[in-house]
Amino acid sequence: MPKLALVRHGQSQWNLENRFTGWWDADLTAKGEAEAKHAGSLLKDAGFAPTQGFTSLQTRAIRTLWIALTEMDRVWLPVEKHWRLNERHYGGLTGLDKKETAEKHGEDQVHVWRRSYDVPPPPMEEGSAYDMSKDPRYHGIDIPATESLKLTLERVLPYWHETIAARLRNGADIVIAAHGNSLRALVKHLFQVEDDKITGVEIPTGNPLLIELGDGLQPTAARYLDGSRATDLPALP
Repeated sequence: MPKLALVRHGQSQWNLENRFTGWWDADLTAKGEAEAKHAGSLLKDAGFAPTQGFTSLQTRAIRTLWIALTEMDRVWLPVEKHWRLNERHYGGLTGLDKKETAEKHGEDQVHVWRRSYDVPPPPMEEGSAYDMSKDPRYHGIDIPATESLKLTLERVLPYWHETIAARLRNGADIVIAAHGNSLRALVKHLFQVEDDKITGVEIPTGNPLLIELGDGLQPTAARYLDGSRATDLPALP
């Protein structure tokens, strides 16, 4: 049966600076590069030999996949990039310091924006310094002004069903390097996590989640490869 590895990108510069990142194209830090290399080493040591890679259009995820595949001696793999695997769009919070935002709006309000399932942050204002609409990688794409996790799931799922799941059904073993919220959306779908539970699911950076899939692509086993940095997994459906 097919296997699927989910890898959240390593630490980015804006992770380090404690800023809301979303669709902004922050690169990896040196620590993030080391996390990506460690992820590749863990996957290789686990005997995981993917035949296809997927990632977003964001540099931190793309480079995480490159570094991991280099460590696995599988840089030759076919890789597809798609905006539907991008991080959740944080709207008007993009670029803001998380601590300062909590001080301004209150911790409870920021917690709702960050952790509720279906309440998005305020939309990004037109002309914002963080507007990505003129970035050539998004030509012809209707970039959201803001997203909740629910909206993120709704734009991830079509790509999952039409492309990734189809490859898995054809026998491919797949590695996806993406982001905390786009991967959380996939975990919600695969493990059938309830709406009020999914926001409590943490996806650690650079720690591959290796999932064995059965009939109907239902998870039959799942584990984080670095047990010392593992977070609690949802129950198998």
